[in-house]
Amino acid sequence: QVQLVEFGGGLVQTGDSLRLSCATSERTFSRYAMGWFRQAPGKEREFVAAIGWIGRTTTYADSVKGRFTISRDNAKNTVYLQMNSLKPEDTAAYYCAGKFSLLSSWLSRSPAEYDSWGQGTQVTVAS
Repeated sequence: QVQLVEFGGGLVQTGDSLRLSCATSERTFSRYAMGWFRQAPGKEREFVAAIGWIGRTTTYADSVKGRFTISRDNAKNTVYLQMNSLKPEDTAAYYCAGKFSLLSSWLSRSPAEYDSWGQGTQVTVAS
């Protein structure tokens, strides 16, 4: 497990953009597949986006496809989630998660596959 810290949450208006960051001091970060998940009050944690090692493989939840972009900078040990055209239904606590993988293309939509988690950052989208 590695320590992950999220940054960038806040209160925005519908249609605004926000970029979340997730950083770690883990030296093997470049071998970690990373994911973003979110959890709204009273709801289960849900998948948002995931990215493989190198950043060439990505996948998105249908609800955010075309609006959110996941990316990573292995030199900075950081993964990002660019969120555009935000909607009130995007309001949730957002968590980054990591999983060491031997395969550069590996990624997963299942939270159970990840063994490192951040503490979360709140995103609130006002209507």
